[in-house]
Amino acid sequence: MDYEAYRSYHSVNLEAQTATASPVQLVLVLFDGLLEELARARGHLEGQRFEQKGDSITKCINILNGLSSALDFESGGEVVTDLARLYDYCAFRLYHASVELDVAALDEVVSLLGTLKGGWMGVRDQHEAA
Repeated sequence: MDYEAYRSYHSVNLEAQTATASPVQLVLVLFDGLLEELARARGHLEGQRFEQKGDSITKCINILNGLSSALDFESGGEVVTDLARLYDYCAFRLYHASVELDVAALDEVVSLLGTLKGGWMGVRDQHEAA
């Protein structure tokens, strides 16, 4: 399958997933896309493809900003405030990783986001069991 055909398939599949998704499922779809893009950013960084690395990290920061802006600060309490701080910290570390070409900072973000994704999966599982 060529790259454009894959992107087209991936886009249609993503549209199908988001059309019927709950808010928590949408967050998980965004996390999946974010983690995939972080893997690409790491490959670009290691391969010294700096323009592509910059594009990938920019996409990741935009997803983090979108996740943060979707938080309900009025009813979410301390948990939402903490999530917003974590998203901001991850964006800051990604910026650092991009400027300093720091793979360790990128890996730190992947680890943090993996933990956060696990938490969101727990929320999803609780909602589905209810």
